[in-house]
Amino acid sequence: MSINEVTSNTSPGSSEEGEDVVSLGTINRFGLGASGPEQPPLSIKDWLASQLHTTDKASFTGVGSCADALIMLRTQRMNKMQGDPLIKPIFQAEVTTQLNNVLTSQQPFRERLAWFWFNHFTVSLRQGSTRGIVGAYMREAIRPHITGRFVDMLVAVMQHPAMLMYLDNASSIGPSSPVGKRYHRGLNENLARECLELHTVSPAAGYTQADVTSFAAILTGWTVDMKADRPGFAFQPGKHEPGEKTVMGQTFPEGEVGGLQALHFLGTHPSTYRHIATKLVTHFISDTPSPQDVSHISGVLHDTGGDLTMASVALADLPGAQRPPGKFRSPMDYATAVMRALPLQDISMQPDDPHSSSHTLFSAFAGLGQPLWTAPLPNGWSDLATDWAAPADMLARTDWAWRMAAHVRSEDPMDIAHATLGPALRQSTVTAMRQAGARQDALTLLFSSPEFQRR
Repeated sequence: MSINEVTSNTSPGSSEEGEDVVSLGTINRFGLGASGPEQPPLSIKDWLASQLHTTDKASFTGVGSCADALIMLRTQRMNKMQGDPLIKPIFQAEVTTQLNNVLTSQQPFRERLAWFWFNHFTVSLRQGSTRGIVGAYMREAIRPHITGRFVDMLVAVMQHPAMLMYLDNASSIGPSSPVGKRYHRGLNENLARECLELHTVSPAAGYTQADVTSFAAILTGWTVDMKADRPGFAFQPGKHEPGEKTVMGQTFPEGEVGGLQALHFLGTHPSTYRHIATKLVTHFISDTPSPQDVSHISGVLHDTGGDLTMASVALADLPGAQRPPGKFRSPMDYATAVMRALPLQDISMQPDDPHSSSHTLFSAFAGLGQPLWTAPLPNGWSDLATDWAAPADMLARTDWAWRMAAHVRSEDPMDIAHATLGPALRQSTVTAMRQAGARQDALTLLFSSPEFQRR
């Protein structure tokens, strides 16, 4: 099998148009991979909507709030502890509970959206002492807002300690503020720049460096109070740059209210709707989204005031939603789909077991090149096939799939193949699996096949 065959945009040769193709394609394209006896939906739009119009059923056990983790971080710092002894168990608990949800979720579209929006508003373990609070950030700032208005998620993200610490706004001080004058401290523009460039309007809006600097001044005083009984976000007037500021032709008052007004302006801007529409279509439909598709989703966002439920469900209206799988799976997508395809009873779900499902998935993400919550840059992980389909990447997937296939002790590989791919399963893959010498080899061929690499 050639790399070109895996990364080609050509649909699998044995697929047939029909409701079954559309249904299984929906589970793979919009979800996390078919899992067990999951019943294909009758309507793409109804299936998507049903997951967003009901309560989030994800369960998070053994984890606390961001404030709890910040208390542990403060204690470590005060006592000059080495090696994160108080933060390490917090992080391990987050990994276990969050990835167990990924593996067992019966709301896979909702779960995928949570991870999509986390990637849009990336916080990475690479900087900012975020290890203890990155899981809380996803639970507190992202998940509660994926069915609400975009601007509300934006505010929650910008006020969360994880984002303020990751992009250094916690240490940004207005040069003309009382604290700035006393200690000769100044602005840090990281959060302002990334909010404009990545989170909201994008460079297409035509903002300038002066806008970045002015927005950074607006956000001065937005910090993390580590001395509070319950550490968390705080607006500290003594660090805030006084006076009105102008961003993209709009003037905002000083104080915390100016920041909230600026975020509302940016979070509801037409350029923001177009930017996030482009990212949604790219993630779910195509590496090269059509202008018509982007305009449709952007129009829904504009007409509904940024309603993310309406925009997410509207993805079903796009022609690409009913085509055979076309998006190449990232390492996280791929490893998740493989593990959801396997019988989980063969893999321990005990958190203290080094062979537990969540630990296995966590290790797979790292081994395949996409370590959990560790994006190299604030723009998050790539959604494009070209960044994940190098020959070495393909070999790594095959090697990992072979090791995972060893867990399967009784299931018929062909049953797994039909349950996960349905009519998208190519005849050449079926033939190769039937000629395999062992169950492990047959499953490796399935998980390495071009059709399994796509969703």
